[in-house]
Amino acid sequence: MNKTELISAIAAHTDETSKTVATVLSGLEDVVFATVASGEKVAITGFVSFDRVERKARTARNPQTGEAIQVKASKAPRVSAGAAFKKVVKGEVKPTKLKK
Repeated sequence: MNKTELISAIAAHTDETSKTVATVLSGLEDVVFATVASGEKVAITGFVSFDRVERKARTARNPQTGEAIQVKASKAPRVSAGAAFKKVVKGEVKPTKLKK
């Protein structure tokens, strides 16, 4: 499911317009991006959490030559599934029936 299909599915399920759903989804993206970029965590309890991890500088090896190379310190996003989401995926809990 791509973003357009997601917007259509949410609009059908919530009886909202696709334009409204697209605006809300875009706003969610903007807030999550800005918040995580500033170093804060965003958690939607039971569903998903977004965080930033700091990776230290380290020495790695080039797999083709075996040569040691220096990897700079970096920042990366981390996304973790929430407990309720995991239970639905595992089949422990039935997902909500969607309107079509």
